[in-house]
Amino acid sequence: MKFNDLIKQFRDDESGAVTVDWVVLTAAIVGLGIAVVATVGGGIGNMGQTIADALGGATVDTTGLTDMGSTSNPTPAE
Repeated sequence: MKFNDLIKQFRDDESGAVTVDWVVLTAAIVGLGIAVVATVGGGIGNMGQTIADALGGATVDTTGLTDMGSTSNPTPAE
């Protein structure tokens, strides 16, 4: 077989083309996922801290409850 025939056969062979397509598609999806995490990650952290600060300063109103020594099912005052 001549060298030119080998080059033509190599050029016409598409057996690895589907694999290359899937690799490129997978790399694009992974890259998009990383970009989304990098973009949204900071905002989620800030929101979580804001919620933690708000809950940390919250108080529970226990007016009208009796039997405060019990931790299960306090009964309302009559």
